[in-house]
Amino acid sequence: MKDNIKSIILDSIKAKEELASSSLDDIAKAAGIIIEAIKGGGKLLIFGNGGSAADSQHMAAELVGRFKKERRPWPAIALTTNTSTLTAIANDYSYDDVFTRQLSALGKPGDVALGISTSGNSSNVIKALKTAQEMGIKTIGLTGKLGGKITSECDVTITVPAKETPRIQECHLLLVHIICEIVEDALA
Repeated sequence: MKDNIKSIILDSIKAKEELASSSLDDIAKAAGIIIEAIKGGGKLLIFGNGGSAADSQHMAAELVGRFKKERRPWPAIALTTNTSTLTAIANDYSYDDVFTRQLSALGKPGDVALGISTSGNSSNVIKALKTAQEMGIKTIGLTGKLGGKITSECDVTITVPAKETPRIQECHLLLVHIICEIVEDALA
């Protein structure tokens, strides 16, 4: 059992080391897009499914609340939290529309849409990012090793160099924290 635990930890470290050597420019670009949006009066709209929904909520909480510094709150909305809206859209339209409908209602040019998908192929995330681009909203994607279809719908995609969903999600949480820290350092 201890060998298995050690192996999991080392796999997680390896994924983060590979992320550090492959994605610094994309991480900086993503943070810069969010900084410029907030400076310009825009907001961050974040979405994903399952664990990625939780990451969306976590990121919104860090920006609306605080990350490390006392400062004013910044506009960030996780499109994963309103169960009445999510279930009504899924029922009346399609689950593929749960983020697109919200983005269409809440988004405007100057905002940023951040879609999270470990596979890069979540159809509702891809559809929402495509809608965002059509609306003139900047798009950022967080995905896993192969990137997936999400990459063609994003201004910047940060691809975690791991194949297993748990390792990708661990890196996505790290990315959320890095981006929040950069944004807070720049704006607070």
